[in-house]
Amino acid sequence: MKKITIRDIQKLKGGESPFATVTAYDYVSAQNADAVDIPLILVGDSAAMVVYGMENTIPISMDELLFLVRAVCRGTKKALVVADMPFMSYQVSVEEAVRNAGRLIQAGAGAVKLEGGLAIMDRVQALTRVGIPVMGHIGMTPQSVNQYGGYKVQGRGEHQSGALLEDAKALESAGAFSIVLEAMPTVLAKSITEAITIPTIGIGAGSDCDGQIMVLYDLLGLFDEFSPRFVKPYAHLKVDALQALRRFKEEVEFQKFPSDLESYQ
Repeated sequence: MKKITIRDIQKLKGGESPFATVTAYDYVSAQNADAVDIPLILVGDSAAMVVYGMENTIPISMDELLFLVRAVCRGTKKALVVADMPFMSYQVSVEEAVRNAGRLIQAGAGAVKLEGGLAIMDRVQALTRVGIPVMGHIGMTPQSVNQYGGYKVQGRGEHQSGALLEDAKALESAGAFSIVLEAMPTVLAKSITEAITIPTIGIGAGSDCDGQIMVLYDLLGLFDEFSPRFVKPYAHLKVDALQALRRFKEEVEFQKFPSDLESYQ
């Protein structure tokens, strides 16, 4: 069973059809994504909200993310696992970035993801120099939510769009193997995708990116506390889960569970 590498992902650039990727946080989710041949699984810092119930992605720690990275890697036989680098795990210094990225790779990840463009070129260069593959992330970068004043579309206007294009080119020149484009106008995402030779992966960036990513819990309809415009549920498992829990509760209360079938004689 062939393990997907960053080279395989790079070959998907400009393919006949876009490729699908998902963000997942646990062993079972990783198994399911792998079973349908999803080529890339991101262990996102969005786990701060979805798994740990935090307000945004900023509070999650390296140790909290490492725990999830190990679980996802155990459930993955084929897909490339990319681990988000949490807030302040790479911003302080190049040395800190290399040290923390190394911990994620030692936990089983095949690559790491950093938010930012020109400002983190030296981090991307340092990581690739020591053999750690890097995925970039530009546009609406959740770790900068306080600076943006909320989760807002980026790249509207000539100045912002030009800066994001330069960010993408900088990440490519620094050695990134792919870039996530989040919450930006479709026309800008298309321009960036055409301007660089590495794959772009869109989330709220239109249909012209080389790939598309969604949080697994969002597409399964399990998490609905925060639902951006670009989220499309393909199932409504929260409804099913609530119904199952109600049935279990009622059967216990009315002494229908456990029956003889679920008991040892």
